[in-house]
Amino acid sequence: MSLNDHPKAYGTAAVAFAFVAGILMTLGFKDIYPDLERRYQRRRRGPSSSADSRPASTYLPPVKLEDHTRSSRQSIVGVPAPPIPEGIEGCIGNTPLFKIKSLSEATGCEILAKAEFLNGAGQSPKDRVALNMIQMAEEEGLLTPGQGDTIYEGTVGSTGISLATLARAKGYKAYICMPNDQSKEKSDLLHHLGATVERVTPAPITSTQHFVNLARTRAREHTASSEDKSKGFFADQFESLANYRAHVKTTGPEIWHQTGGQLDAFVAGAGTGGTISGISVFLKQEMGMGRNLKVVLADPEGSGLYNKVKHGVMFSNTEKEGTRRRQQVDSIVEGIGINRLTENFEAGRELIDDAVKVTDLQAMKMARWLVEKDGIFIGSSSAVNCVAAVATALRMPKNSRIVTILCDSGTRHLSKFWKNVGEMGLEEEHEQTNLLALLGLEDEK
Repeated sequence: MSLNDHPKAYGTAAVAFAFVAGILMTLGFKDIYPDLERRYQRRRRGPSSSADSRPASTYLPPVKLEDHTRSSRQSIVGVPAPPIPEGIEGCIGNTPLFKIKSLSEATGCEILAKAEFLNGAGQSPKDRVALNMIQMAEEEGLLTPGQGDTIYEGTVGSTGISLATLARAKGYKAYICMPNDQSKEKSDLLHHLGATVERVTPAPITSTQHFVNLARTRAREHTASSEDKSKGFFADQFESLANYRAHVKTTGPEIWHQTGGQLDAFVAGAGTGGTISGISVFLKQEMGMGRNLKVVLADPEGSGLYNKVKHGVMFSNTEKEGTRRRQQVDSIVEGIGINRLTENFEAGRELIDDAVKVTDLQAMKMARWLVEKDGIFIGSSSAVNCVAAVATALRMPKNSRIVTILCDSGTRHLSKFWKNVGEMGLEEEHEQTNLLALLGLEDEK
């Protein structure tokens, strides 16, 4: 009997055959589909890649390995990371230069301030000086880290603070001699920095008890009596040429680059004289500004440098330089003003074009003005610099650019300078809007 005699059986067999054929075709197509797909894609995009030549049954997409290391993250950002400073000494320098808005508006000139109180070690320009003095002493074999050497210095505060900080950072001890009429917070800070502090009665430079001479003696005594081969090194900030050279190497170039060489006057006070000399030497001599830059000394009451610049003599003919027994005026300004000529001041004295005498009252009024108008809290020497910068601006053409130095923060002058500001009633709210009238400089305009 054939299938033709039984149509129903024939239909069942046909369905079974079709089902089996469908399964076989599906399995075959599964294996050849990737190859067909690749051929189709090759026709669209051109020649095949080596990855496409792999057998279909073993084909896997390429594996992408990701690098999560720090160097990989830096490369992803696309900007090279700046070098990280090594130690606190690496945080010295490159301080910002900014415009003091209220002073600029009052004078019609652009008054810029170099914020030296933002140096990272002792928060003053003396950081640069202290670091350079230590480095030069190490090069000359006068200091050797780790053997108990001690750095001795006579200072009114800022240089001592910088030396005390850097001494610890570089493996030394510090011994500071300072007058006992300086603000107490300075000596307190020195103690906390691990320095030995000897506060002495103010004396003339001709006396062996002057704080500078005493520090020199202490260093000599240390070296002579040492049983462990440790040395006493007298930093000698007033006479060491490492002082002004620090500003030739760093502060001067920074001001030049920050202003693009576009400045008309530089104003600064002088204690040791290193700042004004070093910056003047760099700008006037090394960068060739010469007479195109006016350098002005800011001098407080009681100092003889104003007379030396303006008239060529420190005092009257009856008082020889360096022999005066006392100051005629007891200024509350700390850090600048002196009654003798130092090697550092002499290094740049011929480059100083003019000088401005600033009273204590002007300095206090300026300090309070800057708090009220600009939110800037400074110490006494910075206030003197700002008064002199305003006076200088009034003597120059409109739109001139004047650069000065903010040496110190007001936080180190609370017990003396700012205490006097309060006692004078200057911290009371005033509606004073005329800076020149406040400072008594209206006639300068």
